[in-house]
Formats: sequence, structure tokens, C-alpha cells
Amino acid sequence: MTEAHTLKTALQALAADLGFLRVGFAPVTATPHHDVYERWIASGEHGEMDYLARHMAERADPRARLASARTAMVLAMPHHPGPVSDPGGLTGRVARYAWGRDYHNLISKALKKLKRTLREWGIACWAGVDTAPISERAWASAAGLGVNGKNCVQFLPAHTSWMFLAVVFLDAEIPADAPIARDHCGRCTRCLDACPTGAFVGPRHLDARRCISYWTIEAPGLPPLDLRPGFGRWVFGCDVCQEVCPHNARPHTGAHPDFSPRFPWLDLPELLATPDDVLMERFTGMPLRRPKAHGLKRNALIVLGNLAHPDGLAPAEAALAHPEPVVRAAAVWSLARMGADVAAQRRDDHPMVEQELAAVRSGAVVAVR
Repeated sequence: MTEAHTLKTALQALAADLGFLRVGFAPVTATPHHDVYERWIASGEHGEMDYLARHMAERADPRARLASARTAMVLAMPHHPGPVSDPGGLTGRVARYAWGRDYHNLISKALKKLKRTLREWGIACWAGVDTAPISERAWASAAGLGVNGKNCVQFLPAHTSWMFLAVVFLDAEIPADAPIARDHCGRCTRCLDACPTGAFVGPRHLDARRCISYWTIEAPGLPPLDLRPGFGRWVFGCDVCQEVCPHNARPHTGAHPDFSPRFPWLDLPELLATPDDVLMERFTGMPLRRPKAHGLKRNALIVLGNLAHPDGLAPAEAALAHPEPVVRAAAVWSLARMGADVAAQRRDDHPMVEQELAAVRSGAVVAVR
């Protein structure tokens, strides 16, 4: 066995010890398919996620950050803890990846340990999860670590797409793993057809401006009127395109204990009644903090408007007094969906709220019942 093969075996064992399900290796070149990413950014389909357009030199070629990089080591960590029952009532769904601890914390710690070991071995490296300017899916495909699905999610054929990806660029040459040659999506379009808001322009082409995850996690404002009914009960993120994927029929369920379900569902009236600072304290160390308290309350009001249950009226009415205009605006829409006469005499000094009131007065918001 050559020294390079010995090093590869040692890295595979190290990755497994750190909790990674799979590891793959690819030679470092310019980032595969970066031209597709650049066109997507130029089209504006990334919405207001401006950070995705930064550090383009590193995204285009990791050697802009580590000039001596020769190998990309791609790691996958599973996060499927198993099924959770629907509690019913006025509750909202949380995307599976956010049920437990923030994966950035766990994976970043694992990467720190990995980098420390590599440096002890005399190997320079640069690593990151999805907060770094790295196209993880492109490198995962190059390293034989799954296939990029039509829903723009990486999956291990016949195994799972419920996984997080991380990439380590090394200045050591490691024997590469062969990319998966066959398109394991075939003619299947279940993910594209199931998207509640029609966010897919086509296979492997997502318009984030129509995506539930974008609007409930990343976007600061209110989603367009025509998209809101499609949110259903999703209060944080959306898993629909992964839930319908045939490759997730028997998913790997050996997730790290940190990903165990803490908040797979959120009680919407309770969420709205909780002071913002208390809410953020409750979700310390979890992805649920990402949209901040006012974003979560905006999302909760959209779900209440979709459920249109009379018990949602009181919490939605109370939200009209929230200091953040996006919450008040969402409350206007929610109440109108529940059939309340919210717009006739009401006025608000913020344009966003007035716009919602005007939409209700014009008949653009139709009560569910």
C-alpha cells in the first residue's frame, strides 16, 4: 500500500470517529460547474441572500484561499432521527434539520478536531460547512459522495438525502473516488411536482424567491400573497421535496444525539404570546434562532392564516400590537384569512402594514372560511 493510500485509510477512520457517515475524495481543480452558480446569482434567483454572491474567487477555485490545495475531502453527516407524530391543533411544522442543535456548532467542532490532527501530520488545510464560500454539492458529486438531485439536494442513491455536507481542502494528494456516473433521478419528477409553491424552474434549478425555506428562514419581509397559502403548516423551513424522494424511503436513522427532536412542531399561540427575548433564549444553540423572534412570529401568523381556525383569532389580534411591522403586517393577512374584519377602520404608520391593509380592502385576500 502506498503512503497516499495509507493516508486515505487514516482519514476515513478519523472521519468515522468524528461522526461522519461517508467521506469521499476528489482532486482540486476549479470548482466544478461554477458557471452554473454564477448564472444563478446573476439571475437574482438567490433573492436577498447577498452572502451567496460574496467571496466569488474562493467559490470559483479553493486555491484562491489555499494555494497548495491538492485534494478535496468531502464529508457527510446524517441528521434523520426517525419519525415524529403530528400533534395536531394550532401547531406549525419545523424542517427536520432544525429539530435539534444547530449543525454548524457540531460540525464546526468536528472540523476543528480534524484540522488539528491534519496539522499535526504536517498537512495544511482549509475547511468549512455551508457558511464558508464553498460549493459543497459540486465537490460532493466530484468526490463520488452522492448525486445532486432534481430538487438541488445531494443524496446517496437508495440511501438518504438527510445529511449535512462539509469540505476540507488539503495540500496532500489523496487517491480520488470516482464520481457516480449514472443519473439516479431518471425520469422521476416527484420533488418538482410536490413543491407547494412551485419553486423549481426545472430540474436542478431552484428559484429561491418562491421557496418556503427561503421565506421562513432567510428573507426579512413578507412573501408574495400568492405564495402564502402554499406554506401550509410550515413555520420554519420545508421538507416536502425530500419527503417525496424515493431515495429516502428507508433513510439512515443513526443521527447524532444533538440532532434528536426538541422542537419538531411549534405551538403557534404560545410562540406568539412569548416575549421575543424569551423566545430567543429558548432556542439558544438551535437553527430556530436564524429568522429571529419577529421572523418566527411572522411565520406563525402565516400558518394560522392557513389553518383558519377560530382559536387563532385572539393570538393574531394580539400580534397587531407587536413593535415589528412585519409581524403586524402578517397579523393583518392572518386575520383576514380567518374572516375577521381587520382592515375597515384600521390604520398603521408603516408602509408594509398599510400595504397589507390595502390588499385586504381590495379583496386580494380571501377568507378561508
